[in-house]
Amino acid sequence: MKKSIKTLLLLGLLVAVGCKQTDQAPTETTTETTTTAGPTGQSGVKDETSSPNIVQTAVGSKDHTTLVTAVKAAELVDALSNAGPFTVFAPTNAAFDKLPAGTVEDLLKPENKEKLSNILGYHTYVGSLKTEYMQDGQEFDMVFGGKVKITKKGDKTFVNGSEILASIPTSNGIIHVIGDVLLPK
Repeated sequence: MKKSIKTLLLLGLLVAVGCKQTDQAPTETTTETTTTAGPTGQSGVKDETSSPNIVQTAVGSKDHTTLVTAVKAAELVDALSNAGPFTVFAPTNAAFDKLPAGTVEDLLKPENKEKLSNILGYHTYVGSLKTEYMQDGQEFDMVFGGKVKITKKGDKTFVNGSEILASIPTSNGIIHVIGDVLLPK
């Protein structure tokens, strides 16, 4: 609706300006038309100057190809590309390899999209959780699946017993790399 109103206002302005300039010689104009393939979500926005978001960062990681494949299969790319902020506990490829044989392949099937979405939602918190602010015994409600529990042992921070191996700030939140897949209870 807003696009239609803007187009009408622009057209009206062009007509008004064109009517006032009747004493000038006509000039040749070229019109360029652009077609789009249909609606694009937040992931379709191209921005070469901003810091990468969670999805863009994960796509660039050779250690998270399985996670990226799962996010795409669950159709969560647009959701995780939004403004956020989000905290994603991101299992590595090695973490997915620890699951029983065939588990990942089964979850990637279209008929298991909801189950996959729930598992990925259990890795996602709405808000930005930095490890330096996490306290031993804290619990956080995840997007799906319930709560995760934080434990501290010396300088190390764990989520449901899985050590946070690295933390990567992004434009729409933070990624905490973990070595295990978190399963909702």
